[in-house]
Amino acid sequence: MRVVCLAGGVGGAKLADGLAQIVAPGELSVVVNTGDDFERHSLAIWPDHDTVLYTLAGLADPVQGWGIAGETWNVMDTLSSLGEETWFRLGDRDLATHLYRTDRLRRGARPTEVAFELGVALAVPTAVLPMTDAPVRTKVETDDGWLDFQDYFVRLRQSPDVRGVAYEGVDAAAATPEVEAAIAAAEAIVVAPSNPVVSIGPILAVPGVLDAIQAARARGVPAVGVSGIVGGKALRGPADRMLASLGEESSAVGVARRYAAAGLLDGIAIDVQDERLAGEVARLGLEVLTTDTVMTDRGSRATLAAGLLDFASSLPARRRVAT
Repeated sequence: MRVVCLAGGVGGAKLADGLAQIVAPGELSVVVNTGDDFERHSLAIWPDHDTVLYTLAGLADPVQGWGIAGETWNVMDTLSSLGEETWFRLGDRDLATHLYRTDRLRRGARPTEVAFELGVALAVPTAVLPMTDAPVRTKVETDDGWLDFQDYFVRLRQSPDVRGVAYEGVDAAAATPEVEAAIAAAEAIVVAPSNPVVSIGPILAVPGVLDAIQAARARGVPAVGVSGIVGGKALRGPADRMLASLGEESSAVGVARRYAAAGLLDGIAIDVQDERLAGEVARLGLEVLTTDTVMTDRGSRATLAAGLLDFASSLPARRRVAT
């Protein structure tokens, strides 16, 4: 089965790893959020891409979920001693990735080309695809004004309430040929349990991406997602608080409502803790899978991925019966 997964950050990386364990090599493509990307110490930093890539390569720090296991911090410590701000810490081995990427981009390579090169270098058979080759930067509005995403997320540790979100540059962006081709060839589309506002939201805002997914759905390709909100709380990050401060429901229903309104999904998986919400989710027009969505190890990642693909495979038959 050829599968496309939309992902951002640690939750997306975990599900991508689960899918990679059960999908044949070369049959999985992961479209990653690039709205978090930024420049730091004159280097091009791609947080979500690198989290997914390192996880698929078996290099990710198992505790943090991001960065490289066994990392050292000599460069950051030295920069700090020189008076530089080091609130966004880059490990010594991780810096090699950023140095390589920055050099290739400055020499004119497309981001997608660089992503492929990094995947080959780390022996990752999965295509990790930037959502666009154009610069898109997520901004969040707080009571004190607009912030770059990493200032909000890392420097301020997600403490301000988010009143609005914008994807700067997205109107001038476009889905890459590689993203469009992956979606066109997909036999299932999976939306990871990533933040629906600032991880999946930027991907869907790129012109061409949502249209391609909706065209695939119209052909009978099932699209399923996973709620990253369990028991009203985000497993990681600020998604629950962000949905609430934006005036949306901080629950699996809130996630489902956002995706249903976008015309993104045929079905969604919610955690067993939220079984009581299944009826409300179903009334949004989505099929519901109630299962254990909390991925605690590689085995549970693969189990969830297999359950999602089984769920997805059942959906076209249900639609044919219904019509």
